[in-house]
Amino acid sequence: MAKYKDVIDLYDDNGKLLKSNVALEKISPLVNPAVKKIIDDTKRTVAVNLGGMQEALKTGKIGKHQQILGRELNLDLVGHVDSIEAKIKEYVSVTAGDDTEVKRFNGGKLLLVKVPSARIAAAATYDAALTSVAAAATYAVVEEFNVDMFNANTVKAAAFGSYPVTMDMAGGACSMIMSIPQNNESLGYALRNIPANQTVMITQKNAMQGAALASTFEQAGQFEMGNAIGPFERAQLLLYAYQGLNANNIVYDLVKKNGQTGTVGTVVQSLVERAIEDKVITQGAGSATFKPYETKDPMMWNAYASAGTLAATMVNCGAGRFAQAVSSTLLYFNDLLEHETGLPGSDFGRTMGVAVGFSFFSHSIYGGGGPGIFNGNHVVTRHAAGVGMPCIVAACALDAGTQMFSPEGTSKIYGDTYGQIEEFANPLQAIAKAV
Repeated sequence: MAKYKDVIDLYDDNGKLLKSNVALEKISPLVNPAVKKIIDDTKRTVAVNLGGMQEALKTGKIGKHQQILGRELNLDLVGHVDSIEAKIKEYVSVTAGDDTEVKRFNGGKLLLVKVPSARIAAAATYDAALTSVAAAATYAVVEEFNVDMFNANTVKAAAFGSYPVTMDMAGGACSMIMSIPQNNESLGYALRNIPANQTVMITQKNAMQGAALASTFEQAGQFEMGNAIGPFERAQLLLYAYQGLNANNIVYDLVKKNGQTGTVGTVVQSLVERAIEDKVITQGAGSATFKPYETKDPMMWNAYASAGTLAATMVNCGAGRFAQAVSSTLLYFNDLLEHETGLPGSDFGRTMGVAVGFSFFSHSIYGGGGPGIFNGNHVVTRHAAGVGMPCIVAACALDAGTQMFSPEGTSKIYGDTYGQIEEFANPLQAIAKAV
């Protein structure tokens, strides 16, 4: 028996129907096999930049900003990739034939290592994947080239970066999608602590696929934080469905209708028309000058408002090909929507709260960095319940190179590795297929 009465149709980023009459709970991070695989792979996979490690050893530039002259090691790591890959797999494996995986990219310059599930099951946190792979990479190189005891620490520094001087492996050859646990600022934030640029590159700069993957991380985070218990589970699943997974083609339809000549304001109009058509809202009595709208399902209205926020972001940032407009779009789309309907905006006002702080931190007088380096764990973007980051990712995907920190500059390795995995690259199709 279905847990909720809600039934949705799932569409792809081209407006093509993927799966119809899907029970809402079938997309849940607790239920959907594709979503669970994305989360599992995120916890268990580590990218090893073998080419970068080789160059670091050759120049002595090990760690984040350090160069130690006289400690250079000219080792042909990429040329020995077959042997090094085999050794890493052997060292990381728990038993022969277990679910350890190693994939090779860019002619052996990059490896993507998936540690066996036994290592994560026997650990308190997911950093067991990162530490075991970094250690395996270190020992594989030491053994392959018979590095002596006086130079082995240089190899270790190339793999681990400046750790343990820094908390994380800054400048090292090994990295995960998520940050280290120490950087998560509260309970359940690990899957939300993923920079927008990484998601952009993983999904090959496809705005809707990027928004879907960001929504997957964010909504899985909401479940982990305890925000999807009891009646609130339906609220989060509706947000995930309509904003993240283009349920009933609402995001695609709004963008298509307004993409040519539309503005943020016309997307508001289109959303209200769609909500009336779908009987999500109705116009109340009001006065002669203003008749506010009413809804009997505020959770569904919240999902529509959040889907509209994403569509407005794509229309506005897509028109200018700049990511910086995302913060003002998050704010003023919802401000206009509230004035038009008398109903609360996305996430009942918290998306607007995110927008105010976000605009200041991303490119106002503070101007610390572009939208692409922000994540759902950040102090200004964390407040919306999973509906802010999908818009930020979409905006950065549509950006034509205006950011100080471009996706290619900060996160290319993630596109070259994780971006080659179907569930990460095309989450809309993968999640619908797994229903």
